[in-house]
Amino acid sequence: MADKKEILTEMMSSLSSRYDKRPGNFAYDFLAPVAERFEKTDTEIETVKEKLDISNLSGQELEQRVYERTGIERKQATHAIGSVTVTGTGTIFAGDLFETPGGVQFQATEQKNIAVSGTVNIRAVKPGASGNVPANTITMFPVTLAGFTAVTNHEPTADGFDAESDEDLLQRYYEKIRTPATSGNKYHYKNWAKEVPGVGDARVIPLWNGDNTVKVVIIDSDRKPASQSIVDAVQEHIDPGITGDGSGTAPLGAYCTVASATGVNINVSVTIMLTPGYTLQQARNNIQEKLTQYLKDIAFIEPEDMSFVSYARIGGEILDSEGVADYRNLLVNGGTANIPIGREEVAVLGMVTVDG
Repeated sequence: MADKKEILTEMMSSLSSRYDKRPGNFAYDFLAPVAERFEKTDTEIETVKEKLDISNLSGQELEQRVYERTGIERKQATHAIGSVTVTGTGTIFAGDLFETPGGVQFQATEQKNIAVSGTVNIRAVKPGASGNVPANTITMFPVTLAGFTAVTNHEPTADGFDAESDEDLLQRYYEKIRTPATSGNKYHYKNWAKEVPGVGDARVIPLWNGDNTVKVVIIDSDRKPASQSIVDAVQEHIDPGITGDGSGTAPLGAYCTVASATGVNINVSVTIMLTPGYTLQQARNNIQEKLTQYLKDIAFIEPEDMSFVSYARIGGEILDSEGVADYRNLLVNGGTANIPIGREEVAVLGMVTVDG
């Protein structure tokens, strides 16, 4: 794309030589603003041309284009859920608040009479991954609840997911147009499963238990085994109760069973040489972040029979981690071989042991 100087030079060259073309004279001063306007117009045209390629879009523009072409909508953020144990005697009402020291709030989703101690179901006030908090961290009453003296969550909260990323939305778009879903074919089941909030990917196993049976194996948006609540939501969406009666998205006569992938723990131990200026804890955190991302990237890759965790890639991710100058004595699940991952399994990061 030409800039205003090039545009002005081209326009000036088309003028007769009998005109004085030096700056400050009429011909130059008349054409200079025109060249500037042409440059802006060319920039606007180039921007529009770039947006013809959907991969250059983001945010609301991407949502709009994807919806116009396929009817696919971005999956919205979901609220984390869990339960708390409250100590005291009285009534917990739906909407009563509980909070972590970090300010993450949860509200009761049920009304319950409590005598001495009892468990109450809760949901994060704000949607998104921030609602996934560890066990024993919901310990405060932001508003005093008469009759109650203590609260805690004995289990972590879960199933809080951020809104679908541009990358994942674009991937669903490409799947829709490149693998046409028609008449309840394999791709249809995959698309149906991925319509449900919290589902990151799905595998479809036709005829898994005889004629007219389909199994859909899912992972969540973090590329980990899906919770039972997400499995139930997908089951309800596709074939409620596995009845094959067509009350879900699956065709009449098709019996669909939804299940979560089984997690395969990937345990890593390694000795590293630190880069000057980094602590062992910093390097360990960076290694865990790199390995987590690697396992997310390979979750449910195709073809299904070629899925494995690469010993060499694990080493490469460690070496690419900030704070790591070199490494030795790398063991992955106690050995130095690739770890095969079955078609109904997903690799998840287990214990990471880093010595200096």
